[in-house]
Amino acid sequence: MSLWTPDARAERVDALLSRAPVLPVLAIEHLEDAVPLARALVDAGLPVLEVTLRTAVALDAVARIVVEVPDAVVGVGTVLRPEDLAAADTARAAFAISPGATDALYAAADTACIPWIPAVASASDIMRGLGHGHRRFKFFPAASSGGTGALRAFGGPFPQVRFCPTGGIDAGSAPDYLALRNVVTVGGSWMVPAAALQARDWAAIGRLAREAAMLAGSVAR
Repeated sequence: MSLWTPDARAERVDALLSRAPVLPVLAIEHLEDAVPLARALVDAGLPVLEVTLRTAVALDAVARIVVEVPDAVVGVGTVLRPEDLAAADTARAAFAISPGATDALYAAADTACIPWIPAVASASDIMRGLGHGHRRFKFFPAASSGGTGALRAFGGPFPQVRFCPTGGIDAGSAPDYLALRNVVTVGGSWMVPAAALQARDWAAIGRLAREAAMLAGSVAR
């Protein structure tokens, strides 16, 4: 039996993702970077973070951030298998998010304690997700899957659906996405450039994050 109703799942995801206009997508290579990076982002006004399972220390980084940066809302990204979803829950993540969706993940999400956000790239993907009781999706890869034009078109047949577009979005294009009524937040990594992260330049990351946090006030829906 599912632990989630469609309404409950959508409400939980909205409550998490609507806390900031931008969801930083993070690939943390060194565990010692996890806490200062999270603090820089949270202090700048971006409390919702996605730590991707692209590095060996990702889950340890999530667990450490949860304990040491209590104002952070940490999710696990690049969830590809049910085992990844279970690991995200064990690490005390607030949510899990994927670059796509599988039947196995949809089944696992029904009994997971944390909300899972599948990704879609087409109307057929959305219809499949709706059939599984999901109304909130990552739109990925956003820029190469039609961008704002596709999201605007999805609003007609799917008025109950909202998205977190991710992929190819930067500070210049983010406001166009945020202006859409069916966009909750946008995902991106432009506020954590590789050079700044490698140099552990938390001040520079904080400045870019503050600019990103201000994007919500720059658009009118």
